[in-house]
Amino acid sequence: MDWLNYHHLLYFWVVAKEGTIAAACRKLGLAQPTISAQIKALESQLGEQLFSRTGRNLVLTDTGRSVLRYADEIFSLGQELLDTLAGRSAGRPLRVTIGIADVLPKLVAHRLLEPVLSMPEGVRLICHEAPVTELLMRLAAHDLHLVLSDRPAGSQVRVRVFSHLLGECGVSVFGANDLAESYRRGFPGSVNGAPFLLPTEGTALRQSLDRWFETEDIHPVVVAEFQDSALLKTFGQAGKGLFAAPDITEQEILKQYAVRVVGRLESVREQFYAISLRRKFDHPLVAALVENAKGRLFEGGA
Repeated sequence: MDWLNYHHLLYFWVVAKEGTIAAACRKLGLAQPTISAQIKALESQLGEQLFSRTGRNLVLTDTGRSVLRYADEIFSLGQELLDTLAGRSAGRPLRVTIGIADVLPKLVAHRLLEPVLSMPEGVRLICHEAPVTELLMRLAAHDLHLVLSDRPAGSQVRVRVFSHLLGECGVSVFGANDLAESYRRGFPGSVNGAPFLLPTEGTALRQSLDRWFETEDIHPVVVAEFQDSALLKTFGQAGKGLFAAPDITEQEILKQYAVRVVGRLESVREQFYAISLRRKFDHPLVAALVENAKGRLFEGGA
């Protein structure tokens, strides 16, 4: 069995943090040839170059950045171990890094993540929003603990991932007061020819709405399409058209955007997923997030 030399890793970690070998020498009280030799030994063991040189500066390679993230975790845990054994409280917040698909409604993301910040332990929540393909690549590189999305992972990433269904909900149609008053009676047939604000094509909600329009033989007047769900609701608040959103966020939408419910699409269901590298959740905050979603946020969660 190959064993990682943690002294080599420590020297690499200090150089990466300090920025130069000279600064690392001053911090560690070692000679430059010693540190250089230790880093070369680590690179030889890993079979990868960790630094590249740009002029007089050392720059981390892609592999170096990945190794640095692991080193951060390793030496942080080591310090916590010493603090615990010495009877001291580490006092460090538990960190969790979540990727949020850019098509996921902001209010849904908030509902999913809010319980994490309500935990009694110190917590630091770090959120990254991007297209799901980019997030899955970052998940595969161990940059993220979890990805939240409106659909399961496809074949976008070659690394094996697991898509966990958190739950599903219905969809409600909203409108500013005047529009809601005009189209509530006779819903859903009343919205035939109504002005509509839609998510952009390719999102799960847009595909569900397009199928519903076709099944019900309803032909809305599409006024605008939005990638950003919050911007879509802002235009809806201004009375530019009706819009649809997951019904688990209905109360927040009514309060925040001062709109009214026009009707509910009982046959349209929205699903939400947590995507991870492992079948089981080994991070306590991730496990708490998933448990809350399945047990409380969604009725009949998976």
